[in-house]
Amino acid sequence: MGVLALVSAVGLAVDDRILVGAPIWAKPFKFSVSFIAYALSLAWMLSLLPRGRRTGWWAGTVVAGASAVEMVLITLQVVRGTRSHFNQATPFDNTVFQIMGGTVVVLWLGALVIALLLLRARILDRAMAWTVRISSLIALAGAGVGFLMVRPTPEQLATDNPPIVGAHSVGVPDGGPSMPVTGWATTGGDLRVAHFFGMHALQLLPLVLLVLAALATRSARFPRLARLAHLADERVRLRLALTASAAYAAAFVLLTWQALRGQALFAPDGATLAGAGAIVLLGGAATAFSLRPTPEGPSPSPPSPPASPASPTEEIAA
Repeated sequence: MGVLALVSAVGLAVDDRILVGAPIWAKPFKFSVSFIAYALSLAWMLSLLPRGRRTGWWAGTVVAGASAVEMVLITLQVVRGTRSHFNQATPFDNTVFQIMGGTVVVLWLGALVIALLLLRARILDRAMAWTVRISSLIALAGAGVGFLMVRPTPEQLATDNPPIVGAHSVGVPDGGPSMPVTGWATTGGDLRVAHFFGMHALQLLPLVLLVLAALATRSARFPRLARLAHLADERVRLRLALTASAAYAAAFVLLTWQALRGQALFAPDGATLAGAGAIVLLGGAATAFSLRPTPEGPSPSPPSPPASPASPTEEIAA
């Protein structure tokens, strides 16, 4: 994936072809970078397993193999100058897309096995354990949003044998006005927003906990951070981790609902704004409650931050 990201970057620089309103090499570049972050995150989570590592190894290998097949087919279609996703224009294009659909299902099932292993694992730090478990489940749901994209649009249903079946956008055609870099639709809904947000729970939620652990450690060294000393208490970090996970899951549901109703990310209606406000208010209240020190006081020593997962990178997946 690293090599393909470099190849795609060169393609972006020297190949001026445009496909569905975006540079033709943009998709393999974004997918390869996203798979790097996804694989590193899963590998880090698998390293936390006290048991079931062999099963986890096989599940991770399946995910890696399915990802590789997916990228080969995407790059093949780029070289041919045609779409990879939703393309049924010719028997060959249809076969490519059907194989891609199969690899996505295999990848999702491999990630599901890893999520189940994490749910059963006895990880010593409870805050980290629940963060890893919940983030893996949200990421599964984020990947599942991709299955909503293969549904034919009303316009496609009204056409006999349409060359394209499925879309990223809702209420508007793909390839219309879009945001820079991401390519998300600005005049209608776009399921890639929720897909991106859900998949990156694998990185963002563990990073929140890593920040809390770092603050707890630094509070013992710097007087200005003394007020954060209670973050060393595992129970406080657990409450904060559950609060962050719940807020993240609620935001993911809201983004999916917004896209399905044909709303652009930055053009929400009153219902979407009300939902966002409720998440902020409830999340803020839960955070304030979670920050209260427990009566027994903090744990004897602050935690040592675990190895960092992959940092968030951009992913626009179909």
